[in-house]
Amino acid sequence: MKNLLRLGGIGVALLALLTIVRAGPFTSPRGDDVLLKRLDRDGDGRISAAELPRAAWMSRIDQDGDGFASFEEGRAALRRLRQQGQKLPTELTAPPTPDTPPPPAQGRQVDRYADTPQWLPADDFGVGTQISDVELKSLDGATIHLGDLMGKSGLVLGLFSPDCPLSRKLAPEMKRLSSDLARSGIATTWVCVPGADRSAEARAFAAEYQLDPRSLHLDPDGHFAQSADAATTTEAFLLDATRTLIYRGAINDQYGVGSVRSSTVHAYLRDAADALLAGRTPDIAATTAPGCALDLPRSSRVAHADAPTYHGRISRILQTHCVECHRQGGIAPFALDQLSDVLDNAGMIRRQVERGKMPPWFADPAQSGAHAVFRNDRSLPEADRQALLAWLASDRPVGDASTAPAPRSFAEDWQIGTPDAVYQIPQPFAVKAEGSIPYQYAVVETGLSEDRWVRGYEIQPTARAAVHHVIVQVFGPDEKVRRVGEGRGGFWAAYVPGNSHRLYDPGQARLLPKGARLQFQIHYTATGKATTDQVQIGVLFADAAPEFEVRVASLANPRIRIPAGAAAHEETLELPLSQEYWVTGYMPHLHTRGAAFRYEVAYPGGQRETLLNVPHYDFNWQLQYQTVEPKHLPAGSRLKVTAIYDNSAANPANPDPTRDVRWGPQTWDEMMIGYIEHIVKRDDKDVAQR
Repeated sequence: MKNLLRLGGIGVALLALLTIVRAGPFTSPRGDDVLLKRLDRDGDGRISAAELPRAAWMSRIDQDGDGFASFEEGRAALRRLRQQGQKLPTELTAPPTPDTPPPPAQGRQVDRYADTPQWLPADDFGVGTQISDVELKSLDGATIHLGDLMGKSGLVLGLFSPDCPLSRKLAPEMKRLSSDLARSGIATTWVCVPGADRSAEARAFAAEYQLDPRSLHLDPDGHFAQSADAATTTEAFLLDATRTLIYRGAINDQYGVGSVRSSTVHAYLRDAADALLAGRTPDIAATTAPGCALDLPRSSRVAHADAPTYHGRISRILQTHCVECHRQGGIAPFALDQLSDVLDNAGMIRRQVERGKMPPWFADPAQSGAHAVFRNDRSLPEADRQALLAWLASDRPVGDASTAPAPRSFAEDWQIGTPDAVYQIPQPFAVKAEGSIPYQYAVVETGLSEDRWVRGYEIQPTARAAVHHVIVQVFGPDEKVRRVGEGRGGFWAAYVPGNSHRLYDPGQARLLPKGARLQFQIHYTATGKATTDQVQIGVLFADAAPEFEVRVASLANPRIRIPAGAAAHEETLELPLSQEYWVTGYMPHLHTRGAAFRYEVAYPGGQRETLLNVPHYDFNWQLQYQTVEPKHLPAGSRLKVTAIYDNSAANPANPDPTRDVRWGPQTWDEMMIGYIEHIVKRDDKDVAQR
């Protein structure tokens, strides 16, 4: 079967090369490079006979006959084909199968923190060497050596962190592995990542996911993690009875950072255990393990005389940009309002800040001049970013506690204050522990005896970790409630993590009509633990009718078609504005193949302006970008939205790069919506008609 998979990959490459001389429009030199890089599977800058084994085709591009084709030789060969009238594609139409991970990255830098499991060269990462018989601690504080934990046939040492969402999602499989492998003589030990005394957290984790606490151990000084050169909180290590490392990497490929499969395709750890028991080498002996980045002690850390201190500056940066979510009771998986929290999670902080993933803000920075400043801009200023990274790379001086800022206080219940009315879905939804979950719908009667104007709202799931987003639509008493979903006429209220509430400016409000019914569309995601959720919305009523009514329009393109394998497919929609708009917010909405989104306007006089550019769209953070002041778009303007999709196998969140994708409600479908929140001068006649 493995040989068939390899031959399948070769066939893909051959099909790609055959296609370039038989189909499609002419490519540019840049398109040639895309093709050559796709054929160059090991990334060494040249194409080998193993990567393109058909001799006839290899001879066309290997001009000097040395068995390798450089990119220069490839470009020259493709130019000749083009000059001869052969047609070349703009991109490969047959991507690698998503079920086969990329080949090992021999001879080049690898990303140990990849968002989905990637093969690693096993020899370069200690496979085949003996792991030191280091000490761990039981949850009761007893010291124990690795050798004492060994089973008759071997030992699995799996890292976890009670704070890490990926660890929590994998907990059900951890429990199953403990039971299944024990029957084969392989013991399992789950090792809580280095940090302060975490025995209480580990016990709570074991209780929550019904793990045997005797199988959980602590690595308080990081001796095991350092000896194994561990990188993330989900990395697993399989040792044979002599403590020889047989496999290291991901448990399986169901969950990644920002991605989920409905079921496991590659059970890496189970496959490796089967190989060990059968006396053979695993087909895949090392992978990256998507999870939260570890921060192991570094002897090279040096504190500079002018280095920032935690109490003096770093705590303030965190308070300003992070603690709103990263606090006890916040929506983030771990808190950052105490020094111990920061030190325990330093590796993940550095990783996410370096990548630009945290704080979550994906629009072009305001200083680029690409668009106006937004009032809810979460981006980290460059000076703060450099200071934070410098402190993390140093010996992390604490500084004088007397200079520490006062702790921030947060509302214990409602961020908007006590609501005037709360509407909750009638029955809780059961959210399963694993896999994908269809959208859920519920309708709530408001029972309003008159029209009311809403000056603010807040949506609260009761199981926040399981809720990806909520869309609320409003239907009048005489309207038929239908599952409109996203894109069909905007929305009345919305929730995504980090955007749970909205308070409108004075003189602005949303209409909630007499007898209104609220339809909730809820997108749940599995967290590794079955739960229930009964989402609710709280509203604040205005004392009087506002001067301006808040509305949400949508520019939706349900005719999208994204070709299989397309790495940068563009879809656009352009509409004329028959009336003026005063825009107060933008909210792009795509699904997991969404890569970028842009709003532009062409004014009646011919001038063009970019209103919002999101070069790195992230489905997990569907942010609303709220203008500081309403943006005036005069009647006669043309509004254009552009979406870029990555339907290639290189997109770790892509459910299936082998199929064309069209509009649909589920995560594995796609959408293209540019929501526009705007205000209009209130018209009592219009309100009455609606």
